[in-house]
Amino acid sequence: MKTINELGIIFWVLIIGILTSCTRQNIAKNRIFTEDFHGILNAKRWITEIEPLPNSRVFTQNNKLVLDTKGGVTVWYNQALTGNYEILFKRKVVVADGKNDRLSDLNVFWLAQSLDNSNLFTRTGKFEDYDSLNMYYVGMGGNTNTTTRFRKYEANVQRKLLAEKNEAKYLLKSNHDYQIKIVVKDKTTSFWVDGEMFFQATDEYFPSQSYFGFRSTFSHQEIWDFKVVK
Repeated sequence: MKTINELGIIFWVLIIGILTSCTRQNIAKNRIFTEDFHGILNAKRWITEIEPLPNSRVFTQNNKLVLDTKGGVTVWYNQALTGNYEILFKRKVVVADGKNDRLSDLNVFWLAQSLDNSNLFTRTGKFEDYDSLNMYYVGMGGNTNTTTRFRKYEANVQRKLLAEKNEAKYLLKSNHDYQIKIVVKDKTTSFWVDGEMFFQATDEYFPSQSYFGFRSTFSHQEIWDFKVVK
């Protein structure tokens, strides 16, 4: 016959096992997509729009997505996002001796929707091409690392400036591994950097489905550990 102490130990082992199993199931359930950028970039999963300039390319290397471009570039995640979700990834602006190494433009598009074309991915990479979209945009360290701005695009109407933070702490650091998080929850969206919320906006209307894209111009950047979670 087992003693009371032995029964107590067995009880707690069972409880810990159940909690661990539930946690694992929740993690698996909540994580709807991950990307390790292994091998050649999946052209069905990622849509690249890049200005056709010399010394410009988008590729994968060492399990990272690399944007090394002389001009504008957008890499869209080719999966419509719905409901509440978070987008998380790590990103670095490389400044060394490369031809496109410039400390500028760690940018993102999200909640993007095209009203005049069922196919969102019809643009050349030039910044002006995106004025016809409805979406949110952060330009972190724009204008050669002098501005960090939060905008709402209203298709062909305006790029509304929602907030601007140009103090040094909101600008870019070269070769720094940033942890970026974008949250869409109910009627609020927010943009986070290294655990700090930079921007937030409330909106009565979010599209029923929308798209996310990495954005930059004239820079050399690396992106990895991409996740979308519910």
